[in-house]
Amino acid sequence: MTPLILLPGMMCDARLFAPQIKALPGAQVLPITAHDTVAALARDVLAQAPDRFALMGLSMGGIVTMEVLRQAPDRVARIALLDTNPKAEHPAAAAGREPQIAKVAKGDLIPVMRDEMKPNYLTDGPNRAAILDLCMEMAGDLGADVFIRQSRALQTRPDQQETLRQCKVPALILCGRDDALCPVHRHELMHDLIPHSTLHIVENAGHLPTLEQPDETTAALERWLEAL
Repeated sequence: MTPLILLPGMMCDARLFAPQIKALPGAQVLPITAHDTVAALARDVLAQAPDRFALMGLSMGGIVTMEVLRQAPDRVARIALLDTNPKAEHPAAAAGREPQIAKVAKGDLIPVMRDEMKPNYLTDGPNRAAILDLCMEMAGDLGADVFIRQSRALQTRPDQQETLRQCKVPALILCGRDDALCPVHRHELMHDLIPHSTLHIVENAGHLPTLEQPDETTAALERWLEAL
């Protein structure tokens, strides 16, 4: 079986994919925390990955996934992009990160995550509070330096629409219906860009369907892994 690598979103770790790791034997989560550019993060993934592998990324992990595909298309056997965005950061959004970076540099990581980022993550649901608490735990464990590096990487990320046009491998595009950060229309764009891709919209989920609707998300990933 082709090895499967999972790349988590900003300020998340392997706990983001806990339900999928249980269901997909051999799945390996690689961190995207050590550099402040998407290109360097992708090179780091490639340095740790086997010669050929399936690759799934969520949110920032999806952004790095697209860069891995751009840098080494011959090594990626299939690709899954979850709740992510193929476009470069809008200048207004890039500028909006500066106050967050300044606050975090002064020691306010937890307030920034709690007040400015967490409210955008999830739809309403019975597990919302527990998932948001987990998000805070992951962010606290990763720390301020990772927040700043990841913010810088997102500010300068490249547009990957041409990368997706050139994609020739089985591709899954998946997102939560209620994702406010990376809305459905961004995923419809990626679906249109990648020939023969599969688009899956998860109802009753926001930005983190791996945790909000784990069974449906895992089933979609299993179908993608089996696709010829």
